[in-house]
Amino acid sequence: MLQDTLTIRYYQRMTDALVDLWNRGYRFDDMRMYIDGYLAALRHSSVLEPYLIHRLEEEVGRFLYDPSNFEKTPQSEPDYYQ
Repeated sequence: MLQDTLTIRYYQRMTDALVDLWNRGYRFDDMRMYIDGYLAALRHSSVLEPYLIHRLEEEVGRFLYDPSNFEKTPQSEPDYYQ
């Protein structure tokens, strides 16, 4: 579980971007490359401690491989009879 506020913020950004990429037609290989690039940029910029980046990588990996995160919610049909 992530506890550092900055790490949580990066987690939210990455997971939101992954869902957006999925909805635009990208697949797991492309999203894995996105994650790798994002984490490499965090390592290079020294914004987070290395152990926090490692923990972030684990959590984002769990998010990526959980199929329930990429299921489309059924769109409800408008009620024309109201």
